[in-house]
Amino acid sequence: MSRRKILPISPHLLLRAYSIGLFPMAENAEDDELFWVDPDPRAIFPLQSFKLSRSLAKVIKSDRFEVRIDTDFQAVMAACAAPALGREKTWINKDILRLYCELHEMGYAHSVECWRNGALVGGLYGVRLRGAFFGESMFHHERDASKVALAHLIARLKAGGFELLDTQFITPHLASLGAVEIPREAYLVKLETALTLQANFHVWSNTSAVSGAKALAALALDDV
Repeated sequence: MSRRKILPISPHLLLRAYSIGLFPMAENAEDDELFWVDPDPRAIFPLQSFKLSRSLAKVIKSDRFEVRIDTDFQAVMAACAAPALGREKTWINKDILRLYCELHEMGYAHSVECWRNGALVGGLYGVRLRGAFFGESMFHHERDASKVALAHLIARLKAGGFELLDTQFITPHLASLGAVEIPREAYLVKLETALTLQANFHVWSNTSAVSGAKALAALALDDV
């Protein structure tokens, strides 16, 4: 994995970096320095082969969680940055938080959120650039909440005509859901294609929750 230390950056420079396959990280939340990361291989979710277990599909169909987008982007980032079991340290420092909140205000960064009984219990956030979505991090406080958020994200991307869902690094959990690794050069080809598209992240209403039935239909799993 290639790393290059960087000076303070602007949201516009950050978008340019994404367009050529780079993204920033910090060593930990207390570290003030950022560095560019350029993984090889790169992990992606092939949108047409997302793996959804029957049990998770039933959770989605039940609407156990109220799934919204962009209701509280900063809270999602804060939850992703908080220590959790198996993730005692985070790469999300104060500059990362500031930059992505600015991207959110500009309309380029989004959160997919799972709410239950008025509480935020899971979700994810990432960056949208034309036909590409770059997933950054996810969290859950209740079982299946992050998986439901991911499934809803993929459903939205498929419905909106996206070409690429970048997940940066592979983990056993992501692999179990269908993430795969590809060489950097192959990734850059996919990225270039995705950036020629005018995909629509707001293919569904932003003012109300998206039902599980609508998500499953977009995933071609409406018969669960």
